[in-house]
Amino acid sequence: AICDAVLARARAMGLRLVAAVCDDGGNLLAMRRDDQAFIASIDIAVNKAYTAVALKMPTKALAQLAAPGGPLYGIQHTNQGRIVIFGGGVPIERGGAVIGGFGVSGGTAEQDTEMGDFAAALAARLCAREN
Repeated sequence: AICDAVLARARAMGLRLVAAVCDDGGNLLAMRRDDQAFIASIDIAVNKAYTAVALKMPTKALAQLAAPGGPLYGIQHTNQGRIVIFGGGVPIERGGAVIGGFGVSGGTAEQDTEMGDFAAALAARLCAREN
């Protein structure tokens, strides 16, 4: 549902993206690719979702930490290259615990970050309904 909602919003903005959701172990649960979205965005979206779970933080926050001179500089070279250090990946939380991750790719860094933030807000609403 989160992937579909994000892609619908992106289409309304004229974007064609890839969206992915993983569980709390970083295992892919769902992935959607819009027609005409970059094929390269599949791997990037999946790995953004993985990164958000693996490090329990949005990938946009990791970008600053992984910059040259930052405390996590070079982290993108770990985990078989699965760590992504630019926006679009967000943890999905319920009750203060990370239960999954979401990743989106195919727009600019700013657009991916915006879509990731939208997904996090949507996930929070969906998880609140389940409680």
